[in-house]
Formats: sequence, C-alpha cells, structure tokens
Amino acid sequence: MTSEREVLSYERFGESVRDLAQTIADDDYVPDLILSIARGGLGLGMGLGYALGVKNLSVVNVEFYTGVDERLEMPVMLPPTPAAVDLSGMRVLIADDVADTGKTLELVRKFCADTVAESRTVVIYEKPRSIVAPDYAWRRTDRWIDFPWSVLPPVTRSDVAPGDAAR
Repeated sequence: MTSEREVLSYERFGESVRDLAQTIADDDYVPDLILSIARGGLGLGMGLGYALGVKNLSVVNVEFYTGVDERLEMPVMLPPTPAAVDLSGMRVLIADDVADTGKTLELVRKFCADTVAESRTVVIYEKPRSIVAPDYAWRRTDRWIDFPWSVLPPVTRSDVAPGDAAR
C-alpha cells in the first residue's frame, strides 16, 4: 500500500452514488432490496435507495477493521442479522464502501446465496487485492481511503470541561 491517501469528500461521495446508480440502471439491474454492510455501506445503500427508487433497505453488521490497515483475521457478522427468509427469492444489491480484501463482501454474499434469487455487489472503491470483484465499483485504488464520515474522531459533548463527569 502506498503512503498517499485517497480522500473522498461528501460532494464526491454524492457524485459516486449518482454515477453508480446510473451504471446499475444502465445494466438493467433492478434490485428488490439493498442490503447495506454497516457501517461503511450505510450511506451508499441509503443514497442508492433514493437514486434507484428502491424503498426496501436492510442492514447487516460486519466487524472487520480495527484501525488504519488493521483488521481481524476474518470478518464477523454481528447480530441482529436479517432473517434469511426475508431475502427469499429477492434480487439483492449488497452495498459497502470499499472492497479491500473482499472478505466482508464474500461473507455477506455467502450469507445470501442460498435464499436470494440473485445478488450483486456495489462499492465506492475496489482495491486490486480484493478476492471479490464487485459487480459495480466507482473507482479503483490501492491507497488507504479517507472517507468523510470516518476521518475525524468521534464527537463529544462540548459543554463538559475535561475531567468533569458527564451529566
């Protein structure tokens, strides 16, 4: 991995959603459900839902990253997970922010495989080492990506002095 970073602004994120939606529409793929991988895929799934006119959205929680370029050995699906019967016979679009190793997409695809009619994957970024080639990717990069929603530290209360107990 290079030391340079790919920086995605909120404005470019909006462009990526519209571009991906157009690509999916041009491909004549009409999903019955968009399944977002939390947390990174939530914004993409919501944006694609609006752009493609899909109101049926769901979320699956997967933990994999523990820091910058640090991850668990394998991704882990966290509860609650969508009931497989809810996906039965559907065309599902699986949305995530990045296909880095591809292991998260692979886990969610396998989760869906036995019940859905068809699943396709969409990401904002695809990395060359991904073991899954997403069906739709906005950009390809080998850099670490600074997403606008995760580059800053969590917000804390501003009215509490350091060392004071939260009210």
